[in-house]
Amino acid sequence: MASSSPPAAFPSPGQLDRLNELFREILPANPFQRARLGGGRVCETPVGYRHLPFLTKDDLVADSAAHPPFGTNLTYPLDHYTRYHQTSGTTGQPLRVLDTAETWDWWGRCWIEVLEAAGVTSADRAFFAFSFAPFIGYWSAHHGVSMLGAMTIPGGGSDSIRRLKLIFDTGATVLLCTPTYALHLAEVAEREGLDLADSPIRLTIHAGEPGGSIAGTRARIAEAWGAQVFDHAGASEIGAWGIGDSEGKGLYMNEAEFIAEVVDPDSLEPVPEGAVGELIITNLGRGAWPVIRYRTGDMVRPRRVRAGGGPAKLLLEGGVLGRLDDMITVRGVSIYPSALENIIRSVAGSAEFRITATKSEEMDQVAIEIEAGSVAAGRVKREIADQIGIRIEVEAAEENSLPRWEAKAKRFHDLRK
Repeated sequence: MASSSPPAAFPSPGQLDRLNELFREILPANPFQRARLGGGRVCETPVGYRHLPFLTKDDLVADSAAHPPFGTNLTYPLDHYTRYHQTSGTTGQPLRVLDTAETWDWWGRCWIEVLEAAGVTSADRAFFAFSFAPFIGYWSAHHGVSMLGAMTIPGGGSDSIRRLKLIFDTGATVLLCTPTYALHLAEVAEREGLDLADSPIRLTIHAGEPGGSIAGTRARIAEAWGAQVFDHAGASEIGAWGIGDSEGKGLYMNEAEFIAEVVDPDSLEPVPEGAVGELIITNLGRGAWPVIRYRTGDMVRPRRVRAGGGPAKLLLEGGVLGRLDDMITVRGVSIYPSALENIIRSVAGSAEFRITATKSEEMDQVAIEIEAGSVAAGRVKREIADQIGIRIEVEAAEENSLPRWEAKAKRFHDLRK
């Protein structure tokens, strides 16, 4: 049984040792980090760490624009780098990111932590239901599964029906995809008369969206697939940092490889345990392309928990609650799209939906379209009023009138800017 634990030293002595090793690696040779941090910096105390400057994605994008095509956040000559990826561009200009063979193995080791926490072993067969495009997607997961010694089954370049057939034909036991696509596959399977509960899949692991820790979405995936559901979070510019909780409580931070803090996005001061703030991350094992005190834009609720006799862990309750820019304030009530998704899923199951935010006379307005009948739409409206305390428009949309998504879903349509 997990229980609250007193705050741990931040950063821990071990993390400070790793950070100083990283500084010794990067500061002599990495122009971007040397300009930000100074050439001979050493962090001897947690106070020293908290005096380091914050880093934003805009800083990295500006550096890449000024020094195309890859920027100057490179510790080694360009011919040392073997992997190219870029951010998806969901929150702005895509960012090009490079890894060496060594840091790509670091990615793989971080993913092994995720896989082993979910119970994946070398006897499993992992099916990757995503297109292998330049964004990081599940490329790093694929590497981690290979390092673990399990079978990898790529599902790129196929439509949903062929992917479902391949899952059955190969006896795949682990499914890796976005939560949205797991539900879409379930929708296609139902249409085709396939019973996913009879499939060999026993575990599903999800990233790219918050759904793996949203109770309603998680329950729908588990019911459709007859499988245990695990969340995960990572980013091209950071690494694979989040380890899913087996009971869906949220994400554990991999503190062996990342320093994490949660701050108020306005004051940039630490938030108390249990409060919501912005997640800040330093990656400790990616010297070829490091980020120090990186503002992720992800809103989380931190809590230290102790399970059994083990050390206290940093749990982000509910996983990633939403993006900083996605928060909506309706008549004084602040909500994230993930809270609305949880209610929609609890009422309408895997029905597709879209949330649209607009601004009227400087006030946020929200409307929801959902591919369900008027009865279900009315229930969603009432549940939102009962659970969150606001009244918003919920309309029934025609079947198959809303977009479907394979990678990151874009169900939140923000017209406020």
